[in-house]
Amino acid sequence: MKKICYVTTLSISICAFFIEQLNFLSENGFSVTVICSPDDNLKGKLGKNIKFIPVNIPRGIHPLGMIKAILNLQKIFSKEKFDFVQYSTPNAAFCSSIASRLAKIGVRNYHLMGLRYLGEKGAKRKLLFYMEKLACSQSTAIECVSKSNLDLSIKSGLFPKEKGAVVFNGSSGGLNLQKYNKNFRTEYRTNIRKKYNLPLDAFVFGFVGRITRDKGVNEILGAFKTFENTYLMMIGNEEDIAGIDGELYKWSKETSKIIYTGQVEDIEKYYCALDVLLFPSYREGFGNVVIEAAAMGTPAIISRIPGPIDAVIENKTALVVDVKNETQLKEAMKKIMQNELFISMSDEASDFVRSRFDSKLLNAKILERKNFLLKGN
Repeated sequence: MKKICYVTTLSISICAFFIEQLNFLSENGFSVTVICSPDDNLKGKLGKNIKFIPVNIPRGIHPLGMIKAILNLQKIFSKEKFDFVQYSTPNAAFCSSIASRLAKIGVRNYHLMGLRYLGEKGAKRKLLFYMEKLACSQSTAIECVSKSNLDLSIKSGLFPKEKGAVVFNGSSGGLNLQKYNKNFRTEYRTNIRKKYNLPLDAFVFGFVGRITRDKGVNEILGAFKTFENTYLMMIGNEEDIAGIDGELYKWSKETSKIIYTGQVEDIEKYYCALDVLLFPSYREGFGNVVIEAAAMGTPAIISRIPGPIDAVIENKTALVVDVKNETQLKEAMKKIMQNELFISMSDEASDFVRSRFDSKLLNAKILERKNFLLKGN
């Protein structure tokens, strides 16, 4: 039985993207281990067949903490003698790529979910770029979650073309189509709207994700402020509020047209309460919320950036606007609402993602890819 280890910085990434995949690998010939920062609840979510080893992996740029993490990971990798180590998220990838190389792990697979340096400027951007390049150089294979990010990475010189790949049609972990089932749209829509006292016949825009500047929150609030007789649901944790325009943020908290829900567990139900998802992010690896919303029949307006553009068919399942362009976002919001495009796009969006991002199909392709890399080792 081959031994495989998945490493992420935080447990939230494991829970959001990998549990179904890990169980599938466990059922198909792999001994599976997960490493991430400590979480007392994670073992229960992983189940009895998946081993969990907690290791503190710092967030941000933390030299001493990262050195400690590299040394701890090297000891674990050497002791466990994994055949295959896969790492996702920037700091976990940086530390694990070095540690697994030092431990002489045969297959060192970087599951590249996005390029952190794209959101920075100046010296910090250069530092993050070279950290990314080092992680790529220590890896034997790199799997990008979208073709556009693969192309950008190669063009930027992060790694050579022959080292990179996209498995199946991309995405971080695909969609569980039993959970994201459009047949429940009417029921979920009614329940969530009643919960927040939203009229059933009202037009509701929505955002899902970390509420922070880089997700395009300033553009969302600025564009939405000009609309009447509509609502906006902001779904997710508020982070780095200092980066959001102070006056806009204050207004958004005071108006009855905007609802901040915080992070929610049953996100599939909340997508159904929305008529259109707004996702004008500045940088993304893929844009999982776009396909999740689409599966539930909610089309999107996205920014034209690597990642999300691979999750839509422009003008059929989503409208696309230039990044950081509030005027274009506002016009797209008017167009999709006034022309009732959101109605015709609903079925198109659902059919598209269900045919391309089914997690069962993706898991089979992932298993095939893992075995291919092991044979080549």
